[in-house]
Amino acid sequence: MKRAAIFFIAIILAMCWQTGAIAAEKVTVYTSLETDETVKYLEAARRDMPDLEIDIIRLSTGELGARMLAEKDNPQADLVWGWAVTNMEEFVPRGMLVPYKPKGVEKLEKRFVHPQHYYVGIDMYIAAFCVNTKVMQEKGLPMPKGWNDLLDPRFKGLVTMPNPVASGTGFLQIASILQMYGAKEGKEDGWEFLKKLDKNIAGNYIKSGSRPAKMTAAGEFAVGASFEFVVAELIKQGFPVKFVFPIEGAGYEVEANALLKGAKNPNAAKRFLDWAITDNAMKEYAKFKHGVTLPGIPTRPDLPKLSEIKLYPMDFNWQAKNSEAIKKKWEGLFSK
Repeated sequence: MKRAAIFFIAIILAMCWQTGAIAAEKVTVYTSLETDETVKYLEAARRDMPDLEIDIIRLSTGELGARMLAEKDNPQADLVWGWAVTNMEEFVPRGMLVPYKPKGVEKLEKRFVHPQHYYVGIDMYIAAFCVNTKVMQEKGLPMPKGWNDLLDPRFKGLVTMPNPVASGTGFLQIASILQMYGAKEGKEDGWEFLKKLDKNIAGNYIKSGSRPAKMTAAGEFAVGASFEFVVAELIKQGFPVKFVFPIEGAGYEVEANALLKGAKNPNAAKRFLDWAITDNAMKEYAKFKHGVTLPGIPTRPDLPKLSEIKLYPMDFNWQAKNSEAIKKKWEGLFSK
């Protein structure tokens, strides 16, 4: 009788597993990665972890931070994936991230990994202008080489840019300009520059880092301040655009992953975080991004080599500490 009962239970369990009556392991993930990227990365994750149910909630960088703060005492996700290091640095002292050392982290470049493993960097993206060559020719405009060129009155109403409160790309652009003009030393020159630039910005600032490039590609503007890999995708699709990295120095951001405090599915979250730095995951990131944090992974050939781009030395700690003040001042000056 006992053997028969055990055999019967085994059959029932097998049937339940086949029909999905027994729930698969589940994880809820917050991300600010671009939608196109997320779709491809998820395909790879589900291939490698078919028994893990992955729910993705995608928000812009600023919206994600606001949501996490609102849910601080009752988080609705288990981890954050591909969020700006500037934001991670801001949230570490808030006590909302839990240190976790994913399997294989020792293979990554140490400078992109938090010393106590509150977050682990996976890739980087670089600020760039998306320039519509057709519109430029029609308007008789000179090709801009940097931010200063966009102050030319001939660009009035022909430039679009992300909102730094909502967009991580927008924030890195503003933060790089402020640092270039001495904000870390208490100078206000960067804000004066932004006031001049604002005179040429068309309408409202866009609550997305990629849309300025896409709108420019569609012919709505001559120049869209965005980031490099979305411009590369638009070029691949046949749009008459090219990217320009500001000659003053291009701002950049590192995207990272972290385990959230109060995660309801911590084991599943750790499993996902382990996968997110595997060779397979890094190869997927490299199909979109300029660089990944795992050495030896080839990056996309249609982007210039990093050695060919003048990068501005971003201070992520300064940006994190001054993020709220910068956004508040920007809103006071430029919200339309």
